[in-house]
Amino acid sequence: MTRRYGLRDDQWERIKDLLPGRKETVGVTAKDNILFVEAVLYRYRADIPWRDLPERFGDFRVVHTRFSRWARRGCGKKYLRR
Repeated sequence: MTRRYGLRDDQWERIKDLLPGRKETVGVTAKDNILFVEAVLYRYRADIPWRDLPERFGDFRVVHTRFSRWARRGCGKKYLRR
């Protein structure tokens, strides 16, 4: 089954080591970074409010809180600059 808003394996391989929550980083290890990233992509690509995220992504409040923390920390900004 094709995941409409999901990442391809090659896309995930390119970004997985840039994200917080990896085993080798200090702090809490994220349970499932790919599921979180796909939830955020789904939310923005489908142009839906956080509360309308499908249940397969977990509690929308948890996803939103994590996204807010990453955004406040500027996660990804240095990688998005060209």
